Amino acid sequence: MPPGRKVRTESTAGRSVRYALLILSLAIVLIPVYVLVVTSFKGVGDADPSRTWALPQTWSAANWAKAWTALWPAILRTFALVVPSSLISAMLGSANGYVLSRWRFPGSNAVFTLILFGMFLPYQAVMIPLLKIILAMDLPQGIPTLIFLHVVYGIPITTLIFRNYYESVPMELIEASKVDGAGMLRTYWSVVLPISVPSFVVVLIWQFTSAWNDFLFALFFGGGATRGPVTLALNNLANGSILTEYGASMAGALIASFPTLVVYILLGKYFVRGMMAGSVKG
Repeated sequence: MPPGRKVRTESTAGRSVRYALLILSLAIVLIPVYVLVVTSFKGVGDADPSRTWALPQTWSAANWAKAWTALWPAILRTFALVVPSSLISAMLGSANGYVLSRWRFPGSNAVFTLILFGMFLPYQAVMIPLLKIILAMDLPQGIPTLIFLHVVYGIPITTLIFRNYYESVPMELIEASKVDGAGMLRTYWSVVLPISVPSFVVVLIWQFTSAWNDFLFALFFGGGATRGPVTLALNNLANGSILTEYGASMAGALIASFPTLVVYILLGKYFVRGMMAGSVKG
């Protein structure tokens, strides 16, 4: 067999193995989605665990109507939570990242390390002390308190992302603005902030998803299913009756996950670009 023919044969075999692995991975990922979608269209008697993989005997959208009726007020409250918490934490992280990357004051590395330390504290470890602090501050449970918590806990990761990105900004650009008479704040506002779009996309997607999917903070500080975000309402829908309505629960899970799915579909490519933007310096 000619050498060139052998190389092509091995290359085709390698591609076949890769495609097979990709298809297998895709099937594993989509199996839960299949169960969710199929079960959401089943009636109470049909949505039995013994018929998990079977198609509905009678297709019905009643579960979707029930889930939407139960969840839409909480979805509006969740948007009121994730939008300001994402924007505020992104702006604070941007300011922190710029200062820590371009202003080398004594102890700047120690400050950065202490900020990052917040990333490694699990929520469960600080939940009881945090609850006591919130009660001592006399903050009402509900969306405002959750906004405050997600902003605070979002600062470490947003600071890290923006600092890494600003480290890759050419120093000549900063020096040119200083030559034109711009101070530190003017340079940040007029030069650095306009080129920070990739990092803002990453941070906003990250914070949006984190706040939208949060359950632990919502459970402790959300004020119950009638005042809390969609995760509490979804939990109440799943456990709201003695007879578990699997169809309504599955439909509710799909409805609750739809906004984050849309965000990743529309902005996913920008998320990857933004993550890579600060990986190469210069």
